[in-house]
Amino acid sequence: MKTDLSKYDNSWYDPGRGFIKRTFWFIVNAIFFQCPLNPFSSLKVALLKLFGAKIGKGVCIKPSVNIKYPWRLKIGNNVWVGESVWIDNLADVMIEDNVCISQGAMLLCGNHNYKKETFDLMIGEIIVKEGAWIGARAVVCPGVIVNAGAVLTVSSVATKDLDANSIYQGIPAVKIRIINRI
Repeated sequence: MKTDLSKYDNSWYDPGRGFIKRTFWFIVNAIFFQCPLNPFSSLKVALLKLFGAKIGKGVCIKPSVNIKYPWRLKIGNNVWVGESVWIDNLADVMIEDNVCISQGAMLLCGNHNYKKETFDLMIGEIIVKEGAWIGARAVVCPGVIVNAGAVLTVSSVATKDLDANSIYQGIPAVKIRIINRI
């Protein structure tokens, strides 16, 4: 079966907040988040809250971050979001307390069904639980839960849920070790 993108239709998908608010967010995101010249995390947190994100205390958002829809984002306390992180939250993304998302990591809530001629959009929420660490340039795929204390190493791809207090590596990521916390 060949893919025929002329038949692609995602009209069923509604990101919410209306066209005007989405357009305004697109501009704010480009100027204040994606731009590497804005190092002020507190301004970014305030703007995210203004657009409907739920953000805790002590959140640090580095330059060149791209967030698709802030109203689909919940971030707990003491979370670090590194340079060039992409949160492509077509579905809800929940990041719990004390999580580190390292530079260049991607949280991707959408994908396409290559088995269908129409290349249908598929979405799934992402949950990153307390104390997890998403390594630099790592990818978390739609529908994945990164359980408490899990580590996804540099450039690894999480296609399935990650067990708590475990280190995952590779493409697709596999458990390589259990973390013994003192």
